[in-house]
Amino acid sequence: MILEQLYDKALGLIPLNTEEGVALYTQAPVGELMFVANILRQLHNPGNIAGWMIDRNVNLTNICFSQCSFCNFCRKKGSPDAYITSTEDYISKIDELYSLGGDQLLIQGGMNPDLGIGFYIDLFRNLKKLYPSIKLHALGPPEIVFLAKKERLSYLDVLSQLIEAGLDSLPGAGAEILSDRVRRIISPAKATSGEWLEVMSEAHKINLPTSATMMYGHIETTRERIEHLIRLRDLQDNKPENHFGFITFIPWPFQDEGTVLLQKHGIKSSYSGPDYIRMIAISRIILNNIRNIQASILTVGKEIGMLSLHSGANDLGSIMIEENVVSAAGATNRFNANEMQSIIKEAGFTPGRRNQKYESVKAPTNL
Repeated sequence: MILEQLYDKALGLIPLNTEEGVALYTQAPVGELMFVANILRQLHNPGNIAGWMIDRNVNLTNICFSQCSFCNFCRKKGSPDAYITSTEDYISKIDELYSLGGDQLLIQGGMNPDLGIGFYIDLFRNLKKLYPSIKLHALGPPEIVFLAKKERLSYLDVLSQLIEAGLDSLPGAGAEILSDRVRRIISPAKATSGEWLEVMSEAHKINLPTSATMMYGHIETTRERIEHLIRLRDLQDNKPENHFGFITFIPWPFQDEGTVLLQKHGIKSSYSGPDYIRMIAISRIILNNIRNIQASILTVGKEIGMLSLHSGANDLGSIMIEENVVSAAGATNRFNANEMQSIIKEAGFTPGRRNQKYESVKAPTNL
């Protein structure tokens, strides 16, 4: 297989198949992938702007029946440090978010078996009543699957009720690797790959903005990484015209510190800087119908984040005022608004603050 032919195909926005994607991932020099992906970045996002945003990640509970082997955050019901976030805590956290110029709350957490759809409806309505301008980027396909089964509702019914209560967009959480072989090992109690994709399909039909993710670098194969990307691309192809679909794709490497995967199974993160750059570039090349590629600066740090902007990514994500899940497994990178903008400038780009829909937002002047 001639690499130049694959580059030409990619630059023509012609979809690559699995074998072609695997060939690029395993055979192409990373510098050539960066070059091709950077051209594609310009095709999708002309200009020199690199995006960033301000939001806060609040975990509504750390009680979760799933007990995924890569997660240090979840607790079993009855654990001494188990919690459900109180209204008072939300108020304190949102007040701080607003003081820092942000207006989006990323709400995630465990799948607590005691919490039904009524809990989420009441929570979203209460937060919108207290803070009418707050944007709720909340839950994810596994939670929607869980609630649908618990309440004996369709995915569409669950999504519709949550939207009516105040849900603004659906994160791509819980994708991990969209391979049931992998999921049976690392997260057997969580939604299957088909269920994850079906929830996103329903969200796309009703024009609920969504994002897509990948947590890689554990037990998956290169082929499964490529298949994951192609499944996302295929779903995006089927979204109704002029609907949001997947607004962005965010890959991040498995953080192994203290996890069951590491301690009981000896599975270490295979992360390296060059491989992350390769992952970003391949994502841009394969995902020819998803406009935005976000680098996970929280997990890879400043230098690799900057390189990502020259490798197909056009966004560094959020300053993430609060984050508890990947941090519990060893992610220590955190940046404030000034630092994020300085990093983008140092990489040779113009910072562009945006919202979850990737619409331009004026940067706060008090930072």
